[in-house]
Amino acid sequence: MKEIRKIFIQGFFILIALIYVGRLFYLQVIDKTYELDAKNNAIRQLVQQPFRGLVYDRNKKLIVSNTVVYDLYVTPQKAKVADTLRFCQIFGLTRAEFDSLTHLARIYSPVRSSLMLRQLSREDYARVQDAMVDYPGFDFQVSALRTYDWKGMANALGYVGEISPERLVKQEDSGDDYYNQGDYVGVTGLERYYEEDLRGERGIKYVMVNSRGVEKGSYKDGALDRSPISGKSLMTSIDIELQAYADSLMQHKVGSVVAIEPATGEILAMVSAPTYDPTSLSGRTYSKYFQTLNLNPMHPLLNRPPSASYRPGSTFKIIQALVALQMGAIVPNTGFGHGGSPINCSHNHPVASDVQKAIQYSCNPYFYQTYKRIIYNNKETNVFKKSAIGLQRWDEMVAKFGIGQSLGIDLPTERKGNLPNVAMYDKMYGGPLSWKFSNIASNSIGEGELLVSPLKMANVAAIVANRGWYCRPHMVRGVGQVGEIDEKFKEKISVGIDRRHFEAVIGGMVSAVNNGTVSGDGRLSDIQMCGKTGTSQNRHGENHSIFIAFAPRDNPKIAIAVFVENAGSGGAHAAPIASLCIEKYIKRHSDRKAIETKWMNKSYPLNIIRTASSKTDYAKTLPFKKDSVVQKVDEELFLTSPQTLPIMGAEKPNNIKIPMKPKKKV
Repeated sequence: MKEIRKIFIQGFFILIALIYVGRLFYLQVIDKTYELDAKNNAIRQLVQQPFRGLVYDRNKKLIVSNTVVYDLYVTPQKAKVADTLRFCQIFGLTRAEFDSLTHLARIYSPVRSSLMLRQLSREDYARVQDAMVDYPGFDFQVSALRTYDWKGMANALGYVGEISPERLVKQEDSGDDYYNQGDYVGVTGLERYYEEDLRGERGIKYVMVNSRGVEKGSYKDGALDRSPISGKSLMTSIDIELQAYADSLMQHKVGSVVAIEPATGEILAMVSAPTYDPTSLSGRTYSKYFQTLNLNPMHPLLNRPPSASYRPGSTFKIIQALVALQMGAIVPNTGFGHGGSPINCSHNHPVASDVQKAIQYSCNPYFYQTYKRIIYNNKETNVFKKSAIGLQRWDEMVAKFGIGQSLGIDLPTERKGNLPNVAMYDKMYGGPLSWKFSNIASNSIGEGELLVSPLKMANVAAIVANRGWYCRPHMVRGVGQVGEIDEKFKEKISVGIDRRHFEAVIGGMVSAVNNGTVSGDGRLSDIQMCGKTGTSQNRHGENHSIFIAFAPRDNPKIAIAVFVENAGSGGAHAAPIASLCIEKYIKRHSDRKAIETKWMNKSYPLNIIRTASSKTDYAKTLPFKKDSVVQKVDEELFLTSPQTLPIMGAEKPNNIKIPMKPKKKV
């Protein structure tokens, strides 16, 4: 027994000795890390930044590329500057700037390299290269500057900026160590959403230097080097020519244009107006221009299509009609007169004898009565409990169109908007059974507490074009190559409306364009456009003009939503812009040059920006009776336009908050 114990103890110590010997052999013979650290005075490790992936449009036209630039780094413990004045003259710095930059570098780390000057051009780099022999501790690294071959779509593309302290902390918490202070990352838009694909993989290069810090060649002929791997390119779904055309139509205006290919959900154009030149936030001009843009009261940094919130106005009547038909509250030939409706009709038209005519003339009383039937389950009994049951059922069906929901677009700032529900009204009016149909009647025509984004309404147009389904809207059709995208963007999502119900609604949209609420400038003679006008009520100045459409009627190629703030009726102002975009996409040119020129040059007076303390008797201007929800709620509810939104920050947007002040029971 003693012999066995002796052998066991001896074996244990021999095993420990072998482990130590093996580890020492690995560190001294195989692993070169410690050897490199020991030779740190003679060998320098250089991190090589990869080029970010390029961005192309759907026709393989280059939108975003890279230009080689050089970043200057300093290692404070090694840095020696005998003649500070000469150094400042070489790099165009003041003494105060030099002292500040070197001080920040020492605070960051005395022994680690820190970014001092960013993005010197090839010419600047060549000019200062010979002088760097006199300044040990300063090194250049190759970097890249985002270059824009097209000046449009800045808001959707987003921009690249220096990583924020908050993102560095998040990285540390997640256990990742890719980014360092001073690194550039995608801050907004596609640049942020596809950051991991675009950034690539860093490389490492080992070089030998002499005692003065001058490079003398590769270490071990580059055997230990690792080349950087460029980021993957984005193959977007954008038609850059349509994008540029829509941008030109929206100059001198505030609003949005969103165009979608119905069959795929691919975004063809996304315009946010006003916008900015993307080169102004690229490189060393970033700090100079960002603050100016951020303080601009028209919010050019806000990407309006997915992020701005409006009431949908009469464009919502499309959804209202489809939901009512599916629920059996009406049939295609159901008619309503104007009597018995507290909501007046703003159009002088014949009685809407069926759904098609109701959409053609955008008849408010028709949709008031339709909504009332939905809420009361096609009965006339005015019972609070039935209102709650009907509203819940209506909510569930409207939500399938994406209203009040996230569509899941590949952009980081999509807002859900607002779809009012039973809980919301209970809270607003002081408890269950404390509200009635008259309090929610404005939902019938797309007003009240409904909030949508232009993206959602373009998607609604695509749903109707497809007769009941959609693919999630997305801007990238391939990462690296076409087809390499998240499977969720290929899924067909049903909205739960039978295909047969769409024909009456589409017929009404055709009639609205041909001889309804759309003005002459918004009509196309050789393309059948199916559209619906809308006017979103605005608390100050002119209402917002909205138009959604798709074309052609059969086998649709494009669905579109146009929002123009402070413009007035949708048929007179948004519809012409939409028709020009549709014509441009389908025919690749416009035959209506006079109309094209007119709307490119058209402008609208901008509203005074509403402050939190501003009050107006807004309800007096609306076609509702005195006890309508607009009068009771609107003054404290919100936000009809992006002009009233808080500025979207670089890192995260502010959320829309709807204050729920308890109301007295009605």
